[in-house]
Amino acid sequence: MKHRSGFNQLNRVSAHRKALIRNQVTVLFKYERIVTTHAKASETRKAAEKLITRAKVDSVHNRRIAAKKIQDEAVLAKLFTDIGPRFVSRAGGYTRILRIGDRAHDAADMVVLELVDYKPVDKTAAQDKKKAAKKASDKAEKAEKRGRAEKASAKRTGASEKNKVVASESPATAEPKAE
Repeated sequence: MKHRSGFNQLNRVSAHRKALIRNQVTVLFKYERIVTTHAKASETRKAAEKLITRAKVDSVHNRRIAAKKIQDEAVLAKLFTDIGPRFVSRAGGYTRILRIGDRAHDAADMVVLELVDYKPVDKTAAQDKKKAAKKASDKAEKAEKRGRAEKASAKRTGASEKNKVVASESPATAEPKAE
């Protein structure tokens, strides 16, 4: 009997399947949450859980094994410095699969695969911070342009005043000096 042995081939050749799982694991660790089909999520979960278990102990050997699956250096660093230490006290079950319904055009069972301690970011607060930062930078940029314009106009008016002084001191109109 073939119970609980093997894996889902996902109707792909081995190279494509490995690349798909590698990419999904990388994106999962980067954003800590992905939306995909149930079959892909369950295969990605297996690989992700094994990598998180490796990341709990930061050693050269574990980093090299994880680097076989994750080629993005920033994500690999995040896995060992942020994600791994968060799950040190947890014995397993680092991810969860939440069903979100069927996909419209082919009725595939869609799910959200996320890390267990995923905290959704309040988008309105993040957007407000971005707007405030942009407004401050725009204001500073306008003030800088205004300052440059004032300097340029001061140079122009300063140069014309010098010309006036030089013109008024021309020998034809200048008073004779007493000797």
